[in-house]
Amino acid sequence: MAIDSSRTAYERTKRSVGGGVSSGLRAAMRPVPLFVESARGAHLWDLDGDRYVDYVMAWGPLVHGHSHPRVIDAVARAMTSMQVVGMGHRLEYEAAEAVLESVPGAERLLWTNTGTEAVQIALRLARAATGRHRVVKFTKAYHGWHDSVYASLGAGDTGETAVPASRGQSPGSCADLIIAQFNDISGIEALLAEAEERRIAAVLVDPIMSNAGVHAPAPGFLETLRRLCDAHGVVLIFDEVITGFRIARGGAAELFGVRPDLSTFGKAIAGGFTQSAVAGRCDIIDLVEDGVTHAGTFNGNPVALAAVTAAMELSAEPGVFDRLDAVGAAFEKVIGDVLRSADVPGSLRRVGSLLQFVPRGEQTSLHGTGGLWAEITGGMLGAGAVFMPSGKIFLSTAHSIADVEQTAAALERVLRQVRADPR
Repeated sequence: MAIDSSRTAYERTKRSVGGGVSSGLRAAMRPVPLFVESARGAHLWDLDGDRYVDYVMAWGPLVHGHSHPRVIDAVARAMTSMQVVGMGHRLEYEAAEAVLESVPGAERLLWTNTGTEAVQIALRLARAATGRHRVVKFTKAYHGWHDSVYASLGAGDTGETAVPASRGQSPGSCADLIIAQFNDISGIEALLAEAEERRIAAVLVDPIMSNAGVHAPAPGFLETLRRLCDAHGVVLIFDEVITGFRIARGGAAELFGVRPDLSTFGKAIAGGFTQSAVAGRCDIIDLVEDGVTHAGTFNGNPVALAAVTAAMELSAEPGVFDRLDAVGAAFEKVIGDVLRSADVPGSLRRVGSLLQFVPRGEQTSLHGTGGLWAEITGGMLGAGAVFMPSGKIFLSTAHSIADVEQTAAALERVLRQVRADPR
């Protein structure tokens, strides 16, 4: 793959778009961000017309692949009727009913547009419900770009005091955060024992730590959070922007059998369109009728909710998540075998169709991973496969075993060209 047109397009874009990309982390793709002309199923085509196997999948939303006919048809029907209207319409309740039917314990929801917005709404609701203001989050966990949660993303940020992660954040923006360690049961027990005195309103947790190396919860960890939040009057919030409708139809609440008070959903909820939601207990959600402000011009717009309804129908089809798990397992085995045969200092970690390349020393983060991954991704782009700079790998129902085998053959060639890290 020459990717010549992407190089030219990137240079042109930098003259009009800050950083040359519409979302900052895309600039970390090597050798340059790919510019796409079209996409279908598990494949995309660049400006040169070259085809790639896509393991980015829009950074997570495309559980059912690019341009799934069911989603596209539903959106096309909605667009011929209306776009955004600023009033009620039947898709508001049809899509909501489909989501609530999917998620164990969810009684009501609120529509919004992005995962970042959904997290902020959930935190506002938790503060209103408890009369407290502080929030526990975990080291390396990403909950959107908003100042109030964009903190302590480095592995060394283990102190309770939050460390802002971007220039330009307000000095006091993270004052309400308390940082804890994922899977540290004794630590969270000690922290939440003082929940009332420390004015802790919520525990905000990504139940699989999707952006921090794809770490699954240790046995009993989520159960402990549920028990402690109940005991100390704290709202338990699952951030399922990535895991929702990907690891199971009902997300982490279904997979692990632990029901949070609130969950935030995005990405896969709308099959590639912009939509998110906060779902959970009706007594908390209904605080929007008792002084909690929830607003947004594009909340619940018909086009996106048509996509939500179609995506929920696809997720409810028998065998969907078995197929996702099967292709994830195949990828883990076939690609893992190639990595081991080449003596690559790294391995794969997997939960369903969500995988992570973990280099020796486990230097993974939202912003990228250490070891050979940057060289591997650059080589694989030239060989016709697109991967994320963070080492996270997304699969879909559109990926086939043939795609995985093609990728494995390309990886063998690339690894022969890449010098192994002597460390």
